[in-house]
Amino acid sequence: MTATPDNRILATLEGQRLAQQDAERWREWGPYLSERQWGTVREDYSADGDAWTYFPHEHARSRAYRWGEDGLAGFSDKAQRWCLGLALWNERDAIIKERLFGLNNAEGNHGEDVKELYFFVDGVPSHAYMRMLYKYPHAAFPYDDLIRENARRGLEDAEYEILDTGVFEDNRYCDVSVEYAKHQPDDLFMRITLHNRSEQPTRLQVMPQLWARNDWSWTFDAPKPQLKMDGEQVLARHPERPDRHLSAWGQEGVEWLFCENETNVPRLDGQPATGPFKDGINDYVVEGVQSAIRRDSGTKVAARFILELAGLESKTLYLRFAAVNAPPVNARKLFEQRRQEADDFYAALQHDIHDDDARNVQRQALAGLLWSKQLYYFDVNQWLDGDPAQPAPPPERLHIRNTHWRHLSNFDILSMPDTWEYPWYASWDQGFQAVAMALIDPGYAKQQLLLLVKDRFMHPNGQLPAYEWRFDDANPPVHAWASWRVYQQDKALNGVGDMDFLERIFHKLLLNFSWWVNRKDAEGRNLFQGGFLGLDNIALFDRSAGLPPGYQLDQADGTAWVAAYALDLMRIGLELAKRNGVYVDIAVKFFEHFLYIAGAINRVDESAEGLWDEQDLFFYDVLHRPDGQNEPVRLRSIVGLMPLFAVLVLEQREHEGLEGLRERLLGFMKHRPDLAKLVSRWNEPGQGNRLLLALLRGERTKDLLRRMLDDSEFLSTFGVRSLSKAFAEQPLALQMNGNTLSARYQPGESDSRLYGGNSNWRGPLWMPVNYMLIESLREFHRYYADNFSVEYPTGSGYLSSLEEVADSLSQRLTRLFLRDENGSRPSMAGYAQLEADPASRDLVLFHEYFHGETGRGLGASHQTGWSALVALLLQPGVE
Repeated sequence: MTATPDNRILATLEGQRLAQQDAERWREWGPYLSERQWGTVREDYSADGDAWTYFPHEHARSRAYRWGEDGLAGFSDKAQRWCLGLALWNERDAIIKERLFGLNNAEGNHGEDVKELYFFVDGVPSHAYMRMLYKYPHAAFPYDDLIRENARRGLEDAEYEILDTGVFEDNRYCDVSVEYAKHQPDDLFMRITLHNRSEQPTRLQVMPQLWARNDWSWTFDAPKPQLKMDGEQVLARHPERPDRHLSAWGQEGVEWLFCENETNVPRLDGQPATGPFKDGINDYVVEGVQSAIRRDSGTKVAARFILELAGLESKTLYLRFAAVNAPPVNARKLFEQRRQEADDFYAALQHDIHDDDARNVQRQALAGLLWSKQLYYFDVNQWLDGDPAQPAPPPERLHIRNTHWRHLSNFDILSMPDTWEYPWYASWDQGFQAVAMALIDPGYAKQQLLLLVKDRFMHPNGQLPAYEWRFDDANPPVHAWASWRVYQQDKALNGVGDMDFLERIFHKLLLNFSWWVNRKDAEGRNLFQGGFLGLDNIALFDRSAGLPPGYQLDQADGTAWVAAYALDLMRIGLELAKRNGVYVDIAVKFFEHFLYIAGAINRVDESAEGLWDEQDLFFYDVLHRPDGQNEPVRLRSIVGLMPLFAVLVLEQREHEGLEGLRERLLGFMKHRPDLAKLVSRWNEPGQGNRLLLALLRGERTKDLLRRMLDDSEFLSTFGVRSLSKAFAEQPLALQMNGNTLSARYQPGESDSRLYGGNSNWRGPLWMPVNYMLIESLREFHRYYADNFSVEYPTGSGYLSSLEEVADSLSQRLTRLFLRDENGSRPSMAGYAQLEADPASRDLVLFHEYFHGETGRGLGASHQTGWSALVALLLQPGVE
C-alpha cells in the first residue's frame, strides 16, 4: 500500500539518465561527505570507548581522519579520493567555518545536537544538480555561549539553539547558497552565491576547497596524491585517477593556499613534526602564520576570495573540477539548464499534486534524502588491530564493542539517517529510507537494501548490523517489508518487476529470519524478545540490558515484528513462485510460522501466556519473575499497537494458479483449525475472494483502535503518539528486583539519559511507526472495505471506514510540515524568526520526531532518513 512513482519522470532528461546504462557513471560523484566525522565510533581509538572525548570538534580541523571525510556542502567521488567543500570566515570567528558545529552527547542537555542553520533545498538522483543553503552570521559564531548555556540547562529545560543566541537578529547574516552541476558525469561545477541579508555592509572570506582523503598515513610506502599549481589552475594528481584541473573565478581575484591533509602532531600531541598540516589554511587565514601554508603544492588547497558585500548585495563565485583539457563551458548557462531539468523532473513526479506548498515540502524531503548519502568506510578487523604505520591501539578496546564483527568491511555509498547527528547507517532506517528513495530512484533503493545482506555486512550467523555503536544490537526487521515495497515501486515505474533482485535478497533474508527465531525466541514459544528494537526509552527499563537473574521479558513489538516479517517473506515467496514453483513450499512455511506466532500472542493454548490483556484490551510486554509469576507491563505505548503491522490480504486471483498452494493452505487449516479460526475468517471470503491474515480479528482490532484513536490516549492533532497521554498525570510504576521503575507521558524531549537521551519515545510522534500504522489500516480496509467501521475519533459518535481513518492520519502527519491557516508550519515552531521572514519561510527541516501536542520538530533536525516518508504521504495515488 505504498505511493508509487509517476512514470512521467522516465520521459525527463533526469529520468533518462537514471534509465541509461551509464547511470552509475552519473552517480560516481555526489554529496558523499559526512557532515561530521569526528566523534564517531570508527574514528575512536580510545581505551574506554568514549568516541566523543577521544575525537572532539576542537581536534577536527587539525587531525587527519582515518575512515572518511567531512565538510560543509561536501561533494566527492564514491571513494573520496578527491573531496570538495566550502570554508568561510567572517573575520571575527576564532576558526574558519569548514564543518558544522554541534554539541557532543555529554554537552547537550538532551544529547548531541548540531547548532547550525542549514537546509538541503534541492537535488536529483544522478546528482547532476544539487543545492543547499547555509546561514552564516556576521558576528563571531557563538561556540562558547552554546556550550556553556546548554551545560547549564537540565533535562527539563528547552535546548539552547543558535537562534536563541541572537547572532541572527536583524538579519545580520549571509545566505550562502552552494550548488553543484555536472556538465558530464565527471565534469563538476560548483557555484557559491553569497547574499548579505542585512542592510549593513559586511566583509567575508570565501574559500572553496579541494583535498585528498588521507589514505597514505596508515601504511608504509603508500603513494600520495598531489595538488600543485599549473599556470592559473591547480593540477590534481592521484595514483588511482586521471589527472584533473581545478579552477576558480569570480568578480574578485583568487589566492591559492596549500597545505597537507595530515595531523598537526605538534598541536595535538606535542611531538615535533614538519608541516604544513591539515589546519594550515585556518592558521594562515585567521592568525596570519605564513609557515602554515605553501603557495605551490600540497594535498589540500583553498581558492581564497575576499568579498566586500554592501547591504542586501549578492555576489557569485564559480569553481570547476574537470579532466585536464576539458573544453570550455558556459557555467551560468549550465546551472540554468540543470536547474530546469530538476524542475522538469519534479514537475513530472508531482503532476497530480496541485498545492504549491505540498510540492515544496515533498521536493525538500527528497532533497534531504539525496544530500544524506555518504561514503561509509569501516573495516572492523583493521580498526580493532590498528594500522601498521600508527601506534598500536590500547588492548582494552578489544573488550568494548564490535569485537565479534571482524567480518564487517564497508566501503560503500550509504544513506545516513542524519549526516551530522547520525553519520552512520542503522538497519531499520535503511529500510524506510529505501522505500522513500524508490519514489525517485528505485535502482539506488534496491542497491541499498542489497548492501546490508552482503557478506561484508551481514554476520555469518545471519544478523544484520544494527549501527556502529553496537552492531550486535537488534533493530526491527523491516528489510523484507522494504524489499517488497521497493519491488512494487520499481515495477510500477518500469512496468516489470525485478525478480532477480527479489530472489537475491529473499535468500539472504531467510538467514536473517532464522537468526531472529533462534536468537530472540530461544525457548521456542513463538513469543519474542529483541531488546530495545529502535525504541530507545519506550520501556520502564533498558530492554537491551541484561535483566536481573530469573527475569525474562516477552515483547509485544518483537513478536509483532517477527509475525510481520513472516508475512512479508510469505508474500515475496508467492511472487517468486510465479517464476519457480519450488517457492510455494517456502511461502507456506512462513504462512504456518505466522499462524504459530499469532496463536502464541493471542494465547490459543491455555498453557501459554499470550500478550493480549483482556482487562485493558491491549497488547503488553509480559515480565516473567523469578518466583514464576508473570506480570503484564501495563504501559500503553506504541509497542502495543505494533501487532497491527502484521497484516496481509491474500488475493485469490493473484495466486490461484500456483500449483499446490491451495492444498497446502487448506491442509494446515484442517490440521490446526484453532489457529485458522483465530486469525483469519477462512469461511467468510472478503471482497473479491480475499483472505485475511492478521494478528487480530475484527472485534480485537476495534478494541485496539479504540485506544489508538482516543485523543486522551494516543491520537494527537498531528498523528499517533508513542505513549498514551493517560500517563501524563498518573505515571506507571513497577517494582522489579527491589527497585521502583516508572514512566510518564512526555510529549517533548526526554527527561532521562537512557540510550543517550537524545530521543524520546514516551509521547512524541514518530514518522516511521505512524507510516506503518497508516499502511496497515489500508491493508485491513482492502479486505473489509466499507463493511468495517470504527468510531473516529473515539467518543465523537462519527463512524469511519479504515481507509478514511488512514487518510485522516496521513493528513494529520503532513500537517506537521505544511503551512497552517496562520501561515506557520508546526514542525518549524522552533524557528520563529525564519518563519516570519518571507525569504526563509519556504525552508523546511525534517526532524527526527515531533512534539506530541504542538508538532514542534525535535531531536535530529535533518532526519530525512525516515521523516522523508512524508514525501510518500504527499504523493497522490496509493496502490
